[in-house]
Amino acid sequence: MTDTTSSPQPAKTGRDLFRTLELDTRLLGMIGAFIILCIGFNIITDGRFLTPRNIFNLTVQTVSVGIMASGMVFVIVTRHIDLSVGALLATCSAVMAMTQTEILPNMMGLGLNHPATWIITIIVGLGIGTLIGAFQGWMVGYLTIPAFIVTLGGFLVWRNVAWYLTSGQTKGPLDANFLKFGGTNGVLGASWSWILGLVFVALALYALWNARRAKVAHDFPVKPVWAEVTMAGIVAIAILGYIATLNAYEIPTPRLERMFEARGEVMPEGFIATHGLPISALILIAVAIVMTVIARRTRLGRYIFATGGNPDAAELSGINTRLLTVKVFALMGFLCALSAVVASARLANHSNDIGTLDELRVIAAAVIGGTALSGGAGTIYGAILGALIMQSLQSGMAMVGVDAPFQNIVVGTVLVAAVWIDIVYRKRLGAK
Repeated sequence: MTDTTSSPQPAKTGRDLFRTLELDTRLLGMIGAFIILCIGFNIITDGRFLTPRNIFNLTVQTVSVGIMASGMVFVIVTRHIDLSVGALLATCSAVMAMTQTEILPNMMGLGLNHPATWIITIIVGLGIGTLIGAFQGWMVGYLTIPAFIVTLGGFLVWRNVAWYLTSGQTKGPLDANFLKFGGTNGVLGASWSWILGLVFVALALYALWNARRAKVAHDFPVKPVWAEVTMAGIVAIAILGYIATLNAYEIPTPRLERMFEARGEVMPEGFIATHGLPISALILIAVAIVMTVIARRTRLGRYIFATGGNPDAAELSGINTRLLTVKVFALMGFLCALSAVVASARLANHSNDIGTLDELRVIAAAVIGGTALSGGAGTIYGAILGALIMQSLQSGMAMVGVDAPFQNIVVGTVLVAAVWIDIVYRKRLGAK
């Protein structure tokens, strides 16, 4: 008689658990590094780093670089580079500042705070950024000038074009509606933040369910139900926890009093209001979603990654790689202009040094986020997480009192280390 008893199953290791949950180990490593960074700075600053106020500030400060980093992913994936993004941001900021403070009031009689001022300003800025980006892409794609040279020239040209547009002057104040895109002056408050948080949770859960349904429909292996529920719980807790933290940041009483005075009202005694989710963060979320959809669901995205993986094969397969280059750089220019809206609105004016060194921060964010400099690989969420890590590192060092030169030394070191880790990681994946 044979023994039909089953032998006990060995306990699952951490690697087995990650494989079951289908988690990206590289992404987990980045999240782990970010958590350790935050906890370390929180301990050093006696609990000041992980306060609602500082998390709100980190969110607002990350948006501009995060938007451009999402575009830089496509540029680097196609085996190019763009060194002009900070200077292009400055030019777009100067154009929009001149539009709302000089051109519209003098030529069309539309002064500041007119309902149409901010709309026209943003349309002009986005148009200029897109045209400049397309022009640089045309030189790279059709004139076959290396992107490094074209954008290095753009770095010098557009920075000084911005200076000449404003005659070297700081331009402000800016339109009140325009300023809402900067962060502090444009927030949703607690109620709308909770509503949007629940909407985001619902969309995330739907995306997880839809992905599972698609796998089942095509007879692909799926995760166990408990693994799906675990992932859904993690996502929901992360989103709602972030919203709760932002809603815990109260608007200072003096500012509330000024807001009531501007409306001709008296603030009720004991009145409390919170910032909630900044509008600029919504812009970054929208950009992340759209760029991810482009990368994963559209022909343009497939062409971008195919060209980055093997440009010669892509061209032989019928992809117009020259026109594709123009599109990628035009998209990068559009995102630079969008970042200019956020950056100048956050500062409440246009200044000559706006966007300085942003090209290095953007490239570093994309690379730290896993975009391969050799082309063909990169993710939007990784680049945005890289931007958040970069900003957290700089913000934490500033709170500790580290000098600016040493901050740049640390950031440069982290960038080189991140590239080295990425090379080792990809070699190990290739060896498996």
